[in-house]
Amino acid sequence: MSELILVERDGDIATVILNRPEKLNAMTRGMWQTLGATVGELSADDTLRCIILRGAGEKSFSPGNDIAEFETDRSNKRQAIEYGRVMHATAEALAGCRHPLVAQIHGICVGGGLEIASLCDIRICGVSSRFGAPIKNLGLVMAYQEMAPLVRLAGPDAALEILLEGRIFDAAEAKEKRLVTRVVPDDQVAAEARAAARRIADGAPLVARWHKKFARRLADPRPVSEAEYDECFDCFDTQDFREGYAAFLAKRKPEFTGR
Repeated sequence: MSELILVERDGDIATVILNRPEKLNAMTRGMWQTLGATVGELSADDTLRCIILRGAGEKSFSPGNDIAEFETDRSNKRQAIEYGRVMHATAEALAGCRHPLVAQIHGICVGGGLEIASLCDIRICGVSSRFGAPIKNLGLVMAYQEMAPLVRLAGPDAALEILLEGRIFDAAEAKEKRLVTRVVPDDQVAAEARAAARRIADGAPLVARWHKKFARRLADPRPVSEAEYDECFDCFDTQDFREGYAAFLAKRKPEFTGR
């Protein structure tokens, strides 16, 4: 595992850290590639139930891509396309992750950092966090794959406002635009993200995966098929359902096994 992408494991919760605090966790091509591979590996791990994604330190989640790489890795269209493929593969890994993703957002969450956070299922930030995508000032376009999560969360009008104006805005406005799901005092961000992950991990893991799958499917305008509808009832044949039902009747905490 690259030292620029760290993984800390605490039982059924993993924390993935963008670990470049001296650059406010600005992303390099190698970091994008490693982040995608890391999330892919964690997604396949059935012993996990939730993943927290954060930047190192409390100054920044990530300001996006390291501008210094434009001279070496993205100086022309051909290079930019190859770099984009790496970013978009990572976006696909985040979007397709089977386990719930919780973004723990401290400080700056801009550009590519906002794109990463927008691919998480729950996004928790501090009151002093700042958001935006001022890429117009670099003469750059946000590609379809990068814009998609912003449009999904904020809608096309708000996404265009963010991109056309290029403003940096506060946590309250980010919450209003649905870019974050929860705003807490700065000194409570880590605790709140951890508490959210714990609540998720304490639930039935198969149910969490089904809910993620169904939410993604509902974004597709095609009618839900009969087979897809039937899948909604597969949970009744699981051990977790029997455990949850028995625990409810016995007034005890369920112990789910993911089977």
